[in-house]
Parts: sequence; structure tokens; C-alpha cells
Amino acid sequence: MTPARARRDTALAASVRRRLQRDRADLVELASELIRIPSENPAGKRYASCATLISRHLRELGFGVRTLNPSGDGPCVVGTYGEGGRALYFSGHYDVVPAQDRSQFEPAVRKGNLHGRGAADMKGGIAAMAFAIRALAASGFEPKGRVISISVPDEETSGPRGTIALARAGLIEPDAIGMLTMEPTSGVVWNANRGVISLRVTVHGKPAHVGLHFRGVNAFRGMLTVAEMFAILDAEVSERTTRFNISPEAARRSVLLLGGELSGGHNFNVVPDRVSFTVDRRTNPDEDFDVERARLLDVANQARARGVRCDVEVLQEGRSAATDANGDLGQALASSIRGVTGKAAPFELCPGVLETRHYAALGIPSLAYGPGLLSVAHGPHEFVSVPRLLECAEVYARTAIQLLS
Repeated sequence: MTPARARRDTALAASVRRRLQRDRADLVELASELIRIPSENPAGKRYASCATLISRHLRELGFGVRTLNPSGDGPCVVGTYGEGGRALYFSGHYDVVPAQDRSQFEPAVRKGNLHGRGAADMKGGIAAMAFAIRALAASGFEPKGRVISISVPDEETSGPRGTIALARAGLIEPDAIGMLTMEPTSGVVWNANRGVISLRVTVHGKPAHVGLHFRGVNAFRGMLTVAEMFAILDAEVSERTTRFNISPEAARRSVLLLGGELSGGHNFNVVPDRVSFTVDRRTNPDEDFDVERARLLDVANQARARGVRCDVEVLQEGRSAATDANGDLGQALASSIRGVTGKAAPFELCPGVLETRHYAALGIPSLAYGPGLLSVAHGPHEFVSVPRLLECAEVYARTAIQLLS
């Protein structure tokens, strides 16, 4: 970097910080307005309301705005700053997990924290990315390329109506410089994510009165047989660890969760004719996704060979992904975090699944860094620090300056 560019970028960064401080109240208000909309997923009934609100605010902030709906019922809001050249994507999702209490849709700021469903995951992040780009524009930054914000639905259930639909329709530019998403990363950068294969196994039997139980077929006993076979696989899977950075040590292990959801039976005095349970397999990036998927399905096949009548429904699946922390995107983000917070952020494997995988599948470097805490996301007391919203907005803006100057 030349001394002249270094001085210019430093002046831009200072201007961005001042602008964000002036916009603090408006940033919090946008996040609060989004929280008020119960865009729960499932069932995704308020997607249109969220998309309309985001579109209006982006236009007011001076963006070029389009609403894309490749799935037919999943509006994706695209805001663009700059013309021509390659794109740097800022991506966030506006759907939230169902609330434990309706009061979670009544946002409140207490002791410097914004409380409410989606504050951390990730309506606060959507507001931060919008005002990051606003600060760039207000500071006179003219990018050599485009900064594109994308707000999508359907992330919480890995559904097809958001990023997946955009990718399948060819609406994500494969030559993009990179993508940043605002997930609640608790101060670290997630440069990799696990894969996921979630199944519902349903065991079928035959109902009968308890006094005539010998005329029935007990689906619960069949379920115990299948579950024990999955438990054997679980014992083997849990011995594997990843080479990617993640803490604590127990988090390095590969994951197979049995029985997250259970259902079946009709009454205590009736032989159960149907019992189901879920299997949630999270593969580390070191593992072969196709091999692990086949092993899961093979357990059901083995159970059928032993006389158990069972069906398997695939609830969700997605491959793991990883981005080089030492690439241009990783270095720009790391430098921006140090510049804003004064600290280095470690790069880690996300313990769950990320939308970064859809961009990585297109060859686009993709990282997650957001203001929220993973420990409170999805919980009854979700919140995000307002100072962290401003910090992250500044980080996003500085990253764009480094990559698009």
C-alpha cells in the first residue's frame, strides 16, 4: 500500500466512525423496527413485511434497491452501492426462530443492550450492514466495484426460499470478491462450518388393545432397535475430531444427535403403531459428506433387514465449507477488526451451519463476523450490545475500503 493510499484510507476510516456515531440512534431504530415484525421460521408468514421495511430503509439511505423472489414466496432485498466491477457481498437473514414469549417482539434498550427476538441473530446485523454502507457513501468513498447488501429469509431452517433460491437462479455473481455475513460469532471469525444431515426416522407397527397386545406390533420396540443401531454409529462418530480451530476441546468432536424430536403412540393402553425420532448429524469439514450421508441411510436399511418397518425423511442437508483465513478477504477483515477493536479475532470453525456454504460452493470466499453472542441467540433473553453494533458496522465498512479502494 502506498503512503498516499494509507493516508486516504485512514481519513476514510475516521470519517466512517464519525458518521456511524451520528447514525447510532437510527441504526438502533432500524434494528428495533425489524424486531417488532414476528418473522418466525417456521412458518415464515411475515417475510413480506420484513422485506418491505428493509427496502424502504435502504432507499432512504440512498441505495439502489431491488426485491428478488426466485422461489415465489421468499422476497430477498438487494441494495447496491457503486457501479461496475466486482461485488463484495454483505449478507444477512431476517427470519428468526420462534419466540418463547410474544414480549420478545417488543424491543427495548437497557444498559446499552438492545433486547428482542432477532437482536443478535441477526436483525441487529442487518441494520449494522445497512449503516456501514451508508457511512461509506456519506464519507465520499467511491468503490472500485460494488458493495451489495442482501437480506434473505429462510435461513433458520436451511430452507430453499432465500440464498439457495438466489444461487439456483444464477442471481449470485460467482466472480465476487467475497461475502461477509453478520451471524452472532461472539467476537471470533467463523471461516468454516459443519455440514448437516437431519433425518426423521418413523417406525411403523400395528395397533391393538393392551389386553390383546399379541395381535399388535409395537412400533416403540422397533424404534429402540433402530435407535440402538444409530447409537453404535454415534459412539464411533464422537471419537473423531477436526483439525480446524474451535474451542472448547469437546467441540472438536464430530456430532450425531439422537432424539432431538420424538413423537408417537396414542394412549397408555394401546400398542403404539407409529413412533418417530430425529437424527441430526453434523459433519466436520474433514469428513466426506457423501460417505457420512450413506452411512446414516444404511442404518435404516440394516434395520429393515432385521424386520423393522421404518421410513426415513431427510429434513435438511448441507455440505461443510471453509475459506482460507490468509486470503484477501480474511486479511482485510482481520486488519479491520484490529483497527476497530484493538484486538486480533481468532478464526474458528462454526459449531453449526452457515449460509457461507452456498457462496463457497460458487467459489466465493465467505466469512462470518457479527455483533451478537451465540450463547443468547435463540434463547428467551436474546440481546445485542449497541456498542458492538457500531463496532461491527465500522469493521464492515473498513473491510470494504480495503478490498474496493
